[in-house]
Amino acid sequence: MSRVVRAFSPGSVGNIGVGFDIIGHSIAGIGDIATVRRIDAPTVRIAAIRGAVTDLPLEAERNTGGMALISLREALALPYGFELEIDKGIPLGSGLGGSAASCVAALVAANALLDAPLSPEALYPHALTGEAVASGGKHGDNVGPMLLGGLVLATAERLTKIHVPADWHAAVVHPHAVLETKHARAALAGHYALGEFVAQSAQLAQVLLGCERGDASLVRAGLDDLLVEPRRAPLIAGFAAVKRAALDAGAMGASISGAGPSVFAWCEDETTARTAATAMARAFADAGFDSDAHLTPVAGPAARVLA
Repeated sequence: MSRVVRAFSPGSVGNIGVGFDIIGHSIAGIGDIATVRRIDAPTVRIAAIRGAVTDLPLEAERNTGGMALISLREALALPYGFELEIDKGIPLGSGLGGSAASCVAALVAANALLDAPLSPEALYPHALTGEAVASGGKHGDNVGPMLLGGLVLATAERLTKIHVPADWHAAVVHPHAVLETKHARAALAGHYALGEFVAQSAQLAQVLLGCERGDASLVRAGLDDLLVEPRRAPLIAGFAAVKRAALDAGAMGASISGAGPSVFAWCEDETTARTAATAMARAFADAGFDSDAHLTPVAGPAARVLA
């Protein structure tokens, strides 16, 4: 058995606007790499963090990847431990699932070192434990899509993959700005009316049914966040113009990716997504921000072991 494994986890779009904390999809291309070594000492240690972010805690208990491996070790009562190295490809505070990607990549690599590897679904509780280090709570809208790939409904105890037409693509545009998840969550404090929840439930139902049926008209009707987006939009300079640019380019809908400041737009094909990405980047530039644009199938890839 190999004693060292490398794994890659893609980034993700959390919430999909109308599914706060419970739905998300993976992003092709951008992601984190974890190198995990099986060691004799019954502990978890972090040897190095490199790449887009380097000033992360090396103490395993304070690191999403380290905490996920601690959870795995303890649950399985393993007599051995793991040494972890992380190569960050996702900037933190970007709304692209950066903290979750480290934790999922670490778990997928460590899982390949087990005598009896677990299913992605069985890794899910440990991913939630790791993600909670950064976000302050156990929500699976980022780790779930990374584990299974594509669009995923992530409840407290299970993952359910949602069918999405293969042609549907997302433009995900990340302005060169940082918005910390905990700060973005603080913006959600306050009163919510029952009618708002009813309206948001209708939006989410239309999006999920539209995905399963491949009915873009249902997604167009439903992909408009009535609860979270109005409270977080003021934290993202130029957001209204970026969203309008995506819709004018033909997107089915657009909203904040995760906690932001990245913005995503769902489109019926890759060509439209490319046009939307260009328009969105231009709108961010008008607001004074350079940006990076990512094009991805909504049915994006899952985390995987690297050869």
